[in-house]
Amino acid sequence: MRILIVASGNKGALAPFIVEQAEALKALGVEVGFYGLRGRGVRGYLGNLSGLRRKIKDFRPDVVHAHYGLSGLLACLQRRVPVVVTYHGSDINDPQVFRYSQKAVRLSAWNVFVSRKTLERACPKKKYSLLPCGIDLTEQQLTERGEARRTMGWSGDQRYILFAGAFDNEVKNAPLAQEAVALLGDGVELLELKGYTRDEVTSLMCAADVLLMTSFTEGSPQVVKEAMACGCPIVSVDVGDVKERTEGVAGCFVAETREPEALAGLLQAAFAFEGKTKGREKLVADGLDNRVVAQRLMEIYETVCRK
Repeated sequence: MRILIVASGNKGALAPFIVEQAEALKALGVEVGFYGLRGRGVRGYLGNLSGLRRKIKDFRPDVVHAHYGLSGLLACLQRRVPVVVTYHGSDINDPQVFRYSQKAVRLSAWNVFVSRKTLERACPKKKYSLLPCGIDLTEQQLTERGEARRTMGWSGDQRYILFAGAFDNEVKNAPLAQEAVALLGDGVELLELKGYTRDEVTSLMCAADVLLMTSFTEGSPQVVKEAMACGCPIVSVDVGDVKERTEGVAGCFVAETREPEALAGLLQAAFAFEGKTKGREKLVADGLDNRVVAQRLMEIYETVCRK
């Protein structure tokens, strides 16, 4: 089977979690091609249509798998090859983008939603699956906190909170995180998750006391699943599918309110948690190892091809 992955290439490469999903498909014997879209907004994406058609003609895929609604709508403008679209959250939660995602839902051969909330908002009538993106489970994620801290050169007396994104990303709501951390006093540092390689992110998650998420909106945030794979405690507002993902995992806390005091109290509870969480085991139980997700995608591709 030949699958063409279509997604934004504005940052010079496709998002790492998309590439990792593609690698898991390759391990199943799938031949995978990539087409990175350049440009912003609907007009910018439309400028890729002729190039995408040429890529499809040359690569001859059985299925085009587009990530995010705008990519999906563009892919659906060609009618030669069936299109599967994965919606990751921002394409459903942003009202301006959502109207284009709705068109993609109607035109595509199959739709994949990464969280129940995005599925319920999109409200497709048929041809859809609920399937969060998976995670690669690696040996590096098993590194103990003390060893990771020594590697990072971190102080043993300091508390380190890893913020779930970049401070300048407005959707991530850094001011709320900063207010909550300020209530904890001295000896606590909030670290911005920006500009690191995948291996460096894993090291940070193994070394940190807790991951903190305060986003206004999310789909099925990969950063939470990555922290779970590393056994890093988590404190989060109730956003996306975080509550479902972390349910029953000691050391992971979801705040009932978006008050800084509530988050500060949960951060203290996370500090008191000893060792790694059982987040990794929960991911496996939920079928979110990338190898399992790839098998489920194969079933979707085969369904689409039969139709």
